[in-house]
Amino acid sequence: MAGIHRFYRESATLSPFGQVEEAIARYTSAHPSQKLFRMGIGELSQPICPAAVNAMKQAAIELSKAETFRGYQPECGAGFLRRAIASHYQARSIPLSSNEVFVTSGATEGLSGLSDLFAADCRVQIVEPTYPAYALLNRLQGREIFRMACLPDGRLPLPDRSCRADLIFLCSPNNPTGAAADHTTLKAWVDYANEQEAVILFDAAYEAFVTDPTLPRSILEIEGARSCAIEIGSLSKTASFTGVRLGYVLIPHQLKRDGIALADRFREHCAIRTNGVSYIVQRGGEAVFTPDGQAQIRRALDIYRRNASLWKQTLSSLSLPYGGGTHLPFLFFRCPNGMSGWELFDRLLSEKQVVGMPGEVFGPFGKGCFRLSALSSPADTAEAAQRFFEAINKL
Repeated sequence: MAGIHRFYRESATLSPFGQVEEAIARYTSAHPSQKLFRMGIGELSQPICPAAVNAMKQAAIELSKAETFRGYQPECGAGFLRRAIASHYQARSIPLSSNEVFVTSGATEGLSGLSDLFAADCRVQIVEPTYPAYALLNRLQGREIFRMACLPDGRLPLPDRSCRADLIFLCSPNNPTGAAADHTTLKAWVDYANEQEAVILFDAAYEAFVTDPTLPRSILEIEGARSCAIEIGSLSKTASFTGVRLGYVLIPHQLKRDGIALADRFREHCAIRTNGVSYIVQRGGEAVFTPDGQAQIRRALDIYRRNASLWKQTLSSLSLPYGGGTHLPFLFFRCPNGMSGWELFDRLLSEKQVVGMPGEVFGPFGKGCFRLSALSSPADTAEAAQRFFEAINKL
């Protein structure tokens, strides 16, 4: 008999995001005429930038002609995109060669592939609340997970040097708390990882939202990181690529474990697991890293920042302390009156048709908290903020 993987036998419930979508589906089935104001999973309102759209159109035209047709793409990414990403980092004084760049169909695919590289007996350290895929991917591998709590203000804590960790998952700016780690904090984690011979998997999906020039946007800015850290990037939120999927993994050549260069092994992994990312999508990604593309996505990010300012004003007017909204397009706060995140989710959905994210989705340390997104349209954000204010004000 074909047995089922233990993870899927023992996981009777949907993924955290799946539970949210199921609750929304139940509501819309019962109330099909109601418009929902979706401030939850990170639905984007701004379209893909013109530079990327034009590049993808041109790529599609190339594929329509025999003389310019292209088939399978290199498993680690097309050279033109790998060079564009490396140049983007080099412009920020971060040494990076194109063969240290691996193109993926989004950050989650990159994280999943990286998880496959390491032994099942690796001990995993995750700072929560954070993106739930980190824990799920390691549960799938059967690994022991050690969870650390963010500081009360949502910031990344310093490492616990009494704890042994082999794989360390960090996200900065952190989703959902919004805190961006400073150089001192990241240096402490880099030193800790090098001492432990651990590997940091650093999720930089929201680095483009960082507005403070004194804060690092990449862990590769930190001295010593090239011997212990892998960075995962994404164009989902920064360039509206949620519907076309594109991300990347950065693995420095100096990073070795058991005498093995991880970049070489990840290259082999890509050859086994993928036939490459779409040529059309990669041309769009290349255009994002041009001067025109960067200027265009900055205009979209400014819209989200204005939405975040409105949410900050709303939460402040309700005397709800919050994190995020500055270096992250999400705001995170403790629910009023001791409510759980799911209780607030149900109340906002049923009474005001506003959809947010229960903090419980982001791990045990998110219990009793809630996340709101600033990625919707300005009009929907304004309406949702008003409805949210009305719902909370009457509690």
